[in-house]
Parts: sequence; structure tokens; C-alpha cells
Amino acid sequence: MTVNPVTSTTATSTVKAKNSLADLDSGDFIKLMTAQLKQQDPTNPTDNNEMLAQMAQFSSLASSTRSGETLQSIADKLDKVVSAQNDTAAAIAKLAASQTPSA
Repeated sequence: MTVNPVTSTTATSTVKAKNSLADLDSGDFIKLMTAQLKQQDPTNPTDNNEMLAQMAQFSSLASSTRSGETLQSIADKLDKVVSAQNDTAAAIAKLAASQTPSA
């Protein structure tokens, strides 16, 4: 029985369709893992430790991505707070300047 290896064109077309590696998600990982399992040589299967390592790497990447999104959200909110403080300080300075008695 002949087993056809997974070619690089399969992975390339997936990446091209998504436009970048950053666009890949857990569904893509499951598709790639399923294809890998279907195409592996039955006489020399993939090591369980290797498969678990791949899953752990994906989990770590997903966690890092979520952390990055959370930090960006916090940074955006802090930018809004700083902007509001600057606007308030400018309004107070303008009010104080208009109430200063002239000599």
C-alpha cells in the first residue's frame, strides 16, 4: 500500500487563502492536524509526545494572542483617559484665564 505524503502546496494554499499566519485559528490547526493524521505512515505513526508538543505550542500561541489583544484594549482605554485628562486640564486653564481679573 502506498501512502502519499502531505505536500507543501496544501499548506501554502491554506496560508495564501488566509493572507498571513496571524489569520490562522484553532479550526485551521485542527484541519492541519487531521490531515497529518490521515497522511501519516501506518507503520511509523507520529509520536504521541510530538503531537502533544504541537498542541501545547498552539495553546501557548492562542494564549499569547489573547494576552496581546487584552493589552491593546487596555492601552486604547488608557489613551482615552489621558486624552480626557488633557482636555479637562485645557478647559480648566481656559476657565482660569478667563476669570483672572485684569489690572
